[in-house]
Amino acid sequence: MKNIIIFDLDGTLLNTLDDLTDSTNFALKKFNFSTYTKKEIRNFVGNGVRKLIERALPDGSKNPYMEEVLKVFKENYKQNMYNKTAPYSGIIELLENLKEKGCKIAVVSNKFDAAVKELCQKYFPGLIDCAIGENEAGGIKKKPAPDTVFKAIEELGADISNSIYVGDSDVDIQTAKNAKISCISVTWGFRNKDFLIQNGAKIFVDKPEDILKYL
Repeated sequence: MKNIIIFDLDGTLLNTLDDLTDSTNFALKKFNFSTYTKKEIRNFVGNGVRKLIERALPDGSKNPYMEEVLKVFKENYKQNMYNKTAPYSGIIELLENLKEKGCKIAVVSNKFDAAVKELCQKYFPGLIDCAIGENEAGGIKKKPAPDTVFKAIEELGADISNSIYVGDSDVDIQTAKNAKISCISVTWGFRNKDFLIQNGAKIFVDKPEDILKYL
């Protein structure tokens, strides 16, 4: 049995899309750039907030306001990331079930590290053993590099051979591949099933409790 479960956060455990959309549009409006629908923002997320803002701005990273917009986004999101965010249905019950079975649970995300830790503490108190976000300044490359997965395994004092990865995106599939562990792709997240199949997904679950079948 796999007893180390490594989860992505946004689109897997938490539906953060409304708050991400609101903070992105707040930052864009401040600098008089066009805003986006939630459906459009959904396609921008998955590679960290820098990439989110880069995708939202005209000319991307070459936009002269890139750093300023990113700073405003981060400040606004820190203050508003609990407004509409919530765990997906069945997630709390799944995590409780995993803990009862003696599993260790980690979260690895491309969201900035402080937000990952805060969100996990807020929504999953006592259920997450290790939460790691983007910290490239600290020498840990973001997904799809396997660094955050390896860091989680190290912090848990675990063996990667007993680990399995759960995520909702192509980035998660590639991260698991790079870490040489199996990936379960969830169908309730930010990418649809056809897209995931095109990006190499092999195992799918439609409900959180279905994850238990693959451990």
